Amino acid sequence: YSDRGPYILKTVSSSAELIEALKLRYQVFHVEMIGKNKTRGIDVDQFDFLCDHLIIIDKKSQKIVGTYRLNCSLFSQKFYSENEFNLKNIFSLPGIKLELGRACIHKDFRKGMVINLLWRGIAEYMSKTNSEILFGCASIKTTQPRQAALLYHRFANEQRFQNHLLCPPTRQFTMPLLDLWIHSMQRPLTDAENLEVDEMIPPLCRAYLKIGAFLGGEPAYDPEFKCIDFLTILHRENVNKALWRKYQTCETSQSGSSMNN
Repeated sequence: YSDRGPYILKTVSSSAELIEALKLRYQVFHVEMIGKNKTRGIDVDQFDFLCDHLIIIDKKSQKIVGTYRLNCSLFSQKFYSENEFNLKNIFSLPGIKLELGRACIHKDFRKGMVINLLWRGIAEYMSKTNSEILFGCASIKTTQPRQAALLYHRFANEQRFQNHLLCPPTRQFTMPLLDLWIHSMQRPLTDAENLEVDEMIPPLCRAYLKIGAFLGGEPAYDPEFKCIDFLTILHRENVNKALWRKYQTCETSQSGSSMNN
């Protein structure tokens, strides 16, 4: 639990909080992303009952405005990302693994402070569980193999892929024609293409990249949610040191703030 200015950062501790977080996920993933006509519902699967749920509460409205699902290998050996990717290379790495998933922020609160708070919570949870590897799906809203190939080449140029971390999509989640588009783009991206890529990357995915994430290779294709997912991988020792210093500074400089079990 942490009191941070206009927000409270905590993990879900009641069924009412969990239901509210699942309702927020429904609004973002089902209504906003894929345009479902039914405006009330919950986004839930079997993993929600195995995981911890990080939430951000807006003090003014007392509503949950951000959430992140945390699945630690200390407590579970089943992971959502296994549906979309072959995680053999992740599982072969030493140390405790922490899967991040179902991240969403209310559309009125998608700004730096809320994203930073989510990462603060992840950093604290990672420390408490002694997790060495962070991984999870970072979604980008496109159904076009051409755009997926542009993203792939950008990330390849940024050296985001490492052979020992490659996790190819499962057959069910392989994007049709993506390989053809990737092989047809054996050239540097144009300025216009780089701008197109910049506009596609959402804030949460950009946050992964900013703190030094590697990617598992080709993205998975999720036709239900009309998006592609890149598997993101972070080693604890490679997390940007400035991120940890920033959180440590915030912890010591803000009076009245605390983190409790």
